[in-house]
Amino acid sequence: MKQVALDFKLHPLASFDNFIEGPNSQLIQELKAWVASLKFESFPNCFYLWGERGSGKSHLLQASAHLARELGLQVNHFDPLRPLEPFKPSCKLMVMDDVQDYDQAAQSSCFNWFVNASLPTDGIQRGILVSASLPPTDLLIRDDLRTRFASGLVSAIDVLNEPQRKAVLVQQASLRGLELRADVLEYMMSRFSRDLTNLVGWLDQLDGFSLQSKRSITIPLIKDMLKEI
Repeated sequence: MKQVALDFKLHPLASFDNFIEGPNSQLIQELKAWVASLKFESFPNCFYLWGERGSGKSHLLQASAHLARELGLQVNHFDPLRPLEPFKPSCKLMVMDDVQDYDQAAQSSCFNWFVNASLPTDGIQRGILVSASLPPTDLLIRDDLRTRFASGLVSAIDVLNEPQRKAVLVQQASLRGLELRADVLEYMMSRFSRDLTNLVGWLDQLDGFSLQSKRSITIPLIKDMLKEI
């Protein structure tokens, strides 16, 4: 079976409302409160969120950015593929996803952003929201950056259990105007990797294949799609 190229740009807008909290309700409240505190003059400079692949880290970063914009705050996403992008003083929140994958150039620019946000020459404090697959002390990155990540708020996101993952998949299907029958859901859970990033990626592939073939999503359709990839 060929590896499917997943395009997550097509996903519906991630928000706190469409995130299945499961065991993470306290974390969600803490993250919302931290984002809201960015409107004021004093707050912990960094919120570091870590957890395994498919646990929902990117969703929560996007949801936080959406909430910040609703509060009238400017947000910027650090792009490790363009690490030389200059620090933007107009932004109140900077988001950095999957920092465990940053190369040396990205780490250098990330450190520069962190210094500018935490020690601003204009006296305006900024917040940095970070996600990674490991706690900050275990990251294989430059020491000064790892230390700064560890100095802020650090929270782990717990992985959802199987019923909760199914609920997320059904919800994501509904957001795309799809209906997942119980037999299709069980088939997907038994055939594909069960981390949510992978499952939602497969859902997008099925959505596209269903539209192309003008067929509803059934187990035979899934089998036909797998034959073609």
